[in-house]
Amino acid sequence: MATIVTDSLSFQNGYAEVNGLNMYYEIYGKGKPLVLIHGGGSTIQTSFEKVIPLFAKNRKVIAVELQAHGRTNDRNTDSSFEQDADDIVTLLENLKIDKADFFGFSNGATTTLQIAIRHPQIVNKIILGSVLAKRSGVPEQFWGFMEQATLENMPSQLKEAYTEVSTNPNGLQVMHNRDAKRMVNFKDISDDKIQSIKVPTLIIIGDKDLITPEHAVEIYRQIANAELAIIPGVHGEYMGEITTLKSDFRESDLFAVPLIEKFLDNTAH
Repeated sequence: MATIVTDSLSFQNGYAEVNGLNMYYEIYGKGKPLVLIHGGGSTIQTSFEKVIPLFAKNRKVIAVELQAHGRTNDRNTDSSFEQDADDIVTLLENLKIDKADFFGFSNGATTTLQIAIRHPQIVNKIILGSVLAKRSGVPEQFWGFMEQATLENMPSQLKEAYTEVSTNPNGLQVMHNRDAKRMVNFKDISDDKIQSIKVPTLIIIGDKDLITPEHAVEIYRQIANAELAIIPGVHGEYMGEITTLKSDFRESDLFAVPLIEKFLDNTAH
């Protein structure tokens, strides 16, 4: 593990052998662990660069890159949310972390659901940013779009971010294909599995999100100990995800951060 000092923030980074992967991670700050899980086609930075400095003021932030994403290699098997969940838990075991809070965005939120379902013993609280649990949670045309997905249609910010950090020239296409195939084959998470989640849960979406408000409400009602926030903006805008950034971006636009801080600090749960 190396320690890197940037203009604003020092952090440690490294790789861990995880279920056949050489998995990349970064650790910022000190305190209770908060694990950040990025969205599809993303890196740590494209999903979380704007919020990491804020979270790291009060807690230990552990950010990961999943199979075929960013600096983590591909294991030559299809991606699945269940496997991603198992990979993160194995990484935390390697880092000697026995309990953590988790904040997943988009695909990372679906992975966070799977962590809470499959490994409840490691979970303190979860934050689900724009989570998808059922195919009905997005407009029907989304699935047709995914079936026609090409690398050319991938947001340029995500493609550039991948090529900045990866040394694998073919990796971008591999990542795209893994994510597209996973979504085309997406299966609903059963009601009983969602209802099995007992940990405190904060669900966040944008009011113009890919995820429908109805889907967020459905999950909110299925998890006994849940809170729901619908925030003005598009998919990920509430946390400064890279494709949503505008030229007049200000830290005060990160509407999700004070909500998440309050949720994590609330001991009444």
